[in-house]
Amino acid sequence: MKLLTIQESFDAGSLGGPLLLIFVALFIVLTLIILIKRYKRCPSDRILVVYGKVGGGKSAKCIHGGAAFIVPVIQDYEYLDLTPISIEVNLVNALSKQNIRVNVPSRFTIGVSTEPGVMQNAAERLLGLGLQDIQELAKE
Repeated sequence: MKLLTIQESFDAGSLGGPLLLIFVALFIVLTLIILIKRYKRCPSDRILVVYGKVGGGKSAKCIHGGAAFIVPVIQDYEYLDLTPISIEVNLVNALSKQNIRVNVPSRFTIGVSTEPGVMQNAAERLLGLGLQDIQELAKE
C-alpha cells in the first residue's frame, strides 16, 4: 500500500482547483447578468404592468415611476403609455335644448390616470392594444 505525500496529492488535484474556481466565477457572473436583465425600471411617461403570478388576487401589478424584478418564466411585463390621445367625435343631428337639430364637431383629449384603481382598470382593458385600437374604443 502506497501512501501519498502532501505534494503528490496536491499535484493530482491541481487541475480541479482552478477549473472549479472558473466554474464558480462563471456561475456568479451569469447569475448577476440574469438578475440585472430582469430588473425593469419604469419611466415617468409609462406604467409598468407586471402580469402572471403577482399575488394579492390581482391579474396584474401596475407600477408608475418605480421598478420591479420580473421573475423569469412565472412573470412577464409590458408598458402602458401615458401619452394623451386626441380623438375627434362629431355629433351629427344632436338635439339641443330648444329642440333644434345641430351638428357639433368635438375634439377630446384622453389619457390614463396614475391613480391605482384607474391604472389597474386600464391594464386589464388596454394592455396589448395599439394606438388605433384605443382610439376606436374611446370613440364608442
